[in-house]
This record gives sequence, structure tokens and C-alpha cells, in this order.
Amino acid sequence: MEDRRRRPAHAVDDRQRAEQIRHRSVSTPRSWQERPGRRIRLRRDRSLLIMVVPAVVLLLVFNYAPLFGLLTAFQYYDPLAGVWNSDWAGFDQFHRLFADPLFWGALKNTLYLSLVQLVLFFPIPIALALLLNSVLSGRMRNFIQSVVYLPHFFSWVLVITIFQQLLGGAGALNQFLRSHDLQTWDITTNPSTFVLLVTSQVVWKEAGWGIVVFLAALSAVNPGLYEAAAVDGAGRFRRMWHITLPGLRGVIVLMLVLRLGNALSVGFEQFLIQRDAVGHESAEVLDTYAFYYGIATADYSLGAAAGLFKSVISLLLIWGANKLAHCFGEDGLYRR
Repeated sequence: MEDRRRRPAHAVDDRQRAEQIRHRSVSTPRSWQERPGRRIRLRRDRSLLIMVVPAVVLLLVFNYAPLFGLLTAFQYYDPLAGVWNSDWAGFDQFHRLFADPLFWGALKNTLYLSLVQLVLFFPIPIALALLLNSVLSGRMRNFIQSVVYLPHFFSWVLVITIFQQLLGGAGALNQFLRSHDLQTWDITTNPSTFVLLVTSQVVWKEAGWGIVVFLAALSAVNPGLYEAAAVDGAGRFRRMWHITLPGLRGVIVLMLVLRLGNALSVGFEQFLIQRDAVGHESAEVLDTYAFYYGIATADYSLGAAAGLFKSVISLLLIWGANKLAHCFGEDGLYRR
């Protein structure tokens, strides 16, 4: 009986002692607390930090150092005079840019192509990931996945050549039509179908690689949820709708935010190769505009202004998409 009566007293003493220790830790200067922890973490993660150094250096050299060239967008840049000795133009280059109807045509094509690719291309990696996840045989799943994402490693020159050999004027499709006395159809030089052509090229080249992220997200879904749903009588479709898709929702929102942030970069090399065959009215995008009317004509300030405009709009798009993700309760690129 005495021990039981003493227990609450001991508990009170322990609680007071814990409060005193917490009070001392709070009253202790923060810098004194953090310094030993930082030394320990640096000593513990030293090898990992050394491994990260080359990637950080490459990022600084090839991604952040070129930002210094954006100064030329506000100059009458002369390569012989250099950045520091070129005359300042203020916003004159942007006035030239916005007064050029070719720029607005390129912007219109970029937004239209990006919207079509978002609608037609973005759902395909999700669908492929769901189909591969339903394949029971692991060996068959690995084989299909390898075949599907193999085109990702092809260059755009090779991809466009393959489509030319299939759908071009002398391609396999038109040879088949000629052999059956049917009207030929050169898809690769038809401006009206150019948007479908480039979208199909992107789907064939990049859709398989996009499923890697979604398959990784599917592997994190608890298999017990599927078993419990199957026991309750849920079919394959209901399990996919109530378990699989909610498990992918965070990754889908993240990839959508990144896709919207990259909406104005629809592909420089892909359009550069096919621009002359289709015509600049249909194949001119912001990247090719900056190249042909900026770099190719030695008007570097105009090209820098077009690139800066594209970067600012992309930043606003990714910021707005991230805010929209927060409104739907998702993390997006970062948590609030």
C-alpha cells in the first residue's frame, strides 16, 4: 500500500525534473546547441557531401552561370564590345519583340502544341503504368517496360527519320497506298496534321520513360488494401478507382505542376529539324524563334529577350499550378 501511494509522488517528481531539463534547454543559447550537432552531421555525412560536390558544380556552371547573359536582353549587345561595354537599351528589345507578329505566331503555336500534348500525352504514362501493374508475371512486366521505354534513348534525328520512313512521301504507308491504287497522303509535310505528328512522336519516345515514376508510386501502395477490397467484393475497376488512383494522386499532381512549368518548352530539336518541311507558320515555336531571329541573325539581344520572356511566363505557370495544387490539398513542389 505504501508503494502504491508513493508512485504518484515519484511521477510528480519525474515530471518536475523533466520540466526543469526542458526549461534549461530552452533557455540555453541556440547557437551553443546547434554547433555540436552541425559538426556531428558534417562528420557523419562528409562522404555524401563530397559525392554531391560535382553535381553542384555542374549545376552552377551550366544552369546558373549562364543567367549572367540575361543582361544582353537589356542592351544593344555587341560581341566585340562585350557585355560591359555594350550600350544599354532598357526595354527597347522587348518593345521590338512584342511588336513582331512572328513572335506572337510562335507564342500561339507554342501554347497550342503544349495544350494538345498535355491532353493527349500526359494521361498515357499513367494508363501504361496501370496496365503494367496489372500484369501478373514479373518477367513479362519487365520485358514490356523495357520495350516501351527503349525509344527514350533515341535521338530526335533517329525518331523523325523513323516517322519519315513510315509516314513520309516515299514511306511505307504511301507505298502501300500506291500499290492498291489509292490516294497518297504525306503526313510529314502537312501543316494541318503537324500537331498530331509531333504529339505522336513525343508519345512514342517519352511515354515509356514517364511510367517509371508512376510505377514507383504504385509500389508504395499497401497491398493489403487490395486484398481487403477483394474480400469485400470490390472488382478490378473499383479497386483501381478507390485505391490505385488515390495512391497516385500526389505524384500525378506533382508531374502536372512540372509539366505546366515546362509548357513553353515543347522541344527545340524536334521542331528545328521539321520546320522547313512544314513551314514556319505551323512549326515555329518560341525556341526556334529565338534561334532563327536571334542567334542565326546575330541579334543576340532579341534572342535573349525572347528567352527571358519565356522563362518568366514559365515561372508564373509553375507558381500558379503549385498554388492550385495546394488548394486541392496536395503538396505540389513544396509544402505550405
